[in-house]
Amino acid sequence: MIDLRRAGPQDVDALIRIRGAVRENRLRDPASVTRADYHWFVAENRIWLGEIDGRVAGFAAGDPRDGTIWALFVDPAHEGRGLGAKLLEKACEDLKADGLSKITLSTDPGTKAAQLYRNLGWQEEGLLENGEVRFGLIL
Repeated sequence: MIDLRRAGPQDVDALIRIRGAVRENRLRDPASVTRADYHWFVAENRIWLGEIDGRVAGFAAGDPRDGTIWALFVDPAHEGRGLGAKLLEKACEDLKADGLSKITLSTDPGTKAAQLYRNLGWQEEGLLENGEVRFGLIL
């Protein structure tokens, strides 16, 4: 059973653990995402997390400042259960409620994440300077 809820300050360690456990889209510079970043998104009520059997299994967040999906990560032990798609939907709903009509995200090419975005109707918009693929979605 998957339960979705907003993340609170008590969840930050679990979010950081999941972000560090992923096999794809690993941070090139781990210092580029700080604990303060997580706390900002939590304080702004922007992070959705998914729990499976009472344990945090994934999370997603949309950034209202630039209309991007800031995070979508699922613990590798819980991949393939539809959790990522459910979390992404919640983050997109938040951005739509913010009044955005188009949102973007980026990911490494050739990943399961890239395929998920295509399957969910996101349009590939090209490569970024860092080598990631940029996707866009009209809301």
